[in-house]
Amino acid sequence: MTSSELETPPLDTARRLAESGDLDAAAAILGELAADPEGPDRAQAAVGLAVVLEQRGDVEAARAAARAALATGHPEYAAQAACHLAQGFEREGRAEQARAAWQAVLGVGTAAYVPLARLALAGLAVAADDLEEAEKELRAAVEAGLHAGDERLAAHAAQRLAELMLEHAEPAAAAEVLLDALEFAPEDEVPGLRVQLGIAHLELACAEFAGCVEDGPDPRTGALAIELLARTLPLRGRADDAGRVWTYGLEHEDETLAAEVRLRYQRDA
Repeated sequence: MTSSELETPPLDTARRLAESGDLDAAAAILGELAADPEGPDRAQAAVGLAVVLEQRGDVEAARAAARAALATGHPEYAAQAACHLAQGFEREGRAEQARAAWQAVLGVGTAAYVPLARLALAGLAVAADDLEEAEKELRAAVEAGLHAGDERLAAHAAQRLAELMLEHAEPAAAAEVLLDALEFAPEDEVPGLRVQLGIAHLELACAEFAGCVEDGPDPRTGALAIELLARTLPLRGRADDAGRVWTYGLEHEDETLAAEVRLRYQRDA
């Protein structure tokens, strides 16, 4: 062993060995460091050991190493270890174990990792069809992202929250979330937020047009509302609904309204 190798910190040596594919040698060094209860690199070594063991295919041993790192309570490496556990459980479809691990990330409380945990918990809630919990976690992710100074992640969480609201017919709430997000989003995130805000406004417009038709307005206003609704719905991928709206207007019992709709329907023919 050369003098330069003797001077290289063990963690750096283990990292170099792992990157070169010598996982056994890396695991040996990391295992020794992680086993030292007084060692200053114990938490970091345990996380590294978890990664190396997983790469080697020793999943349960990797989880044991990650739990050891988590037990140290180190603000950085304990959080990394909990994320490692959670992501592994998610890959295996073990939702409850993943949820517990992400909750452990929150327990560590390191600001940089809290938004990631909130987003992951929201995803698990959506998968479990718990929309109330998903909304709560996404709102918390936005707040946590801003608290951590990660406006990009906060904007991403806001987009996901708005998507969830749009999927469940809450366009007004989605628009409010997006307008708030536009106040802090990084510049390159703004176009996507604006497009999503436009979609929310289209949904709101459809609701207003439909409400106008249901309220039984005068024939001219009713025909206009029917036309606007029928021409807007295809923009939201609802061409069949648009066809039904046209049919409703064309066959309306109010002959004056039906005639107005017929004129509007035929003018682009």
